[in-house]
Amino acid sequence: MKVIQYDSKYKKDFIDFNKTWILDYFGSLEEEDYEIFGKIEEIISHGAMIFFAIENNTALATCMVKPIDNNNTWEICKLASNKHKKHKGCGTAVFHEAMNYAIEHGAKRIFLVTNTILKPAIHIYEKYGFTEYIPEDCGYSRIG
Repeated sequence: MKVIQYDSKYKKDFIDFNKTWILDYFGSLEEEDYEIFGKIEEIISHGAMIFFAIENNTALATCMVKPIDNNNTWEICKLASNKHKKHKGCGTAVFHEAMNYAIEHGAKRIFLVTNTILKPAIHIYEKYGFTEYIPEDCGYSRIG
């Protein structure tokens, strides 16, 4: 398995993995999901990056990281994996690369938004030192 930066040939995988994950856990997509899926290249042109864990030309997992304000604050989002080709460690691998990318690009603060039912993802976040903070409004109704 290797981790690569965004390649448009895996764009559909990024969208499909995330749609499947969101629909399986929460039943519906939200406006911000559609916005990200519809503007991937534009978001990347503003400093974001998407990473893919690839094996035998097949995407196994993906993760996005994007700057929020003047590159000081970054968000890690859209961490999802291939439901049909589970590969231990691929989620951690793309998350690790997303973290490194943000740090290399000047991140002073990195955050993510998640739901407490997502135990495997939370395990990754805790391994990297993230702690729980409950915001008043994060923009998603599925967060809790």
